Amino acid sequence: MTHYVLPDLAYDYSALEPHISARIMELHHSKHHKAYVDGANKTLEQLAEARQKGALDGAGVLERTLAFHISGHVMHSIFWQNLSPKGGGKPIGDLAAAIDRDFGNFDSFKLQLNKTAATIQGSGWAALYLEPLTQRLIIGSVHDHQQSVFQGSLPLMVIDAWEHAFYLQYVNEKAKFFDALWNIWDWADIAQRHAAAKSATLSLKGAVG
Repeated sequence: MTHYVLPDLAYDYSALEPHISARIMELHHSKHHKAYVDGANKTLEQLAEARQKGALDGAGVLERTLAFHISGHVMHSIFWQNLSPKGGGKPIGDLAAAIDRDFGNFDSFKLQLNKTAATIQGSGWAALYLEPLTQRLIIGSVHDHQQSVFQGSLPLMVIDAWEHAFYLQYVNEKAKFFDALWNIWDWADIAQRHAAAKSATLSLKGAVG
């Protein structure tokens, strides 16, 4: 059985300072993210054992647990790759043009994404997605790790709004954490995700006009 693996970071835990402290990065990656990887693998084993025994009454609960852990793994993996010690500034090229088209301008996009993250109640994420039917960029909020966006939309850029992502450094001023991220966004990574996502299709003929 293929298992999920905690990805290595492309930079040291201290590389994103002062915007994200080394201690937060170490705990976030090696403890929190790893817990989702381990949880996904354990749940896969439990489902396999249940199938072998023909005892699938609890399959729905295990499937929801699996979705929680895999989604946490995916979102964190994107988050690490969205960030870079050489990041910041603004996007260029097709991504910049798409942001201007779908949000009016970069400042409006930045404000909407930050406000979406700041208004998440409890644990969750804010994310930039490409909606495949119209090929437009949209911003969505995520409860825990479960999407509240259109089916088939692909995440390009994510903000972790769980307390473990910022509390040791920013305490209850999470808006300052969201602002700090704009100094370390890796626009090359986000642009590559945007370019790749544009080739996705749901094959729903006549669904848009």
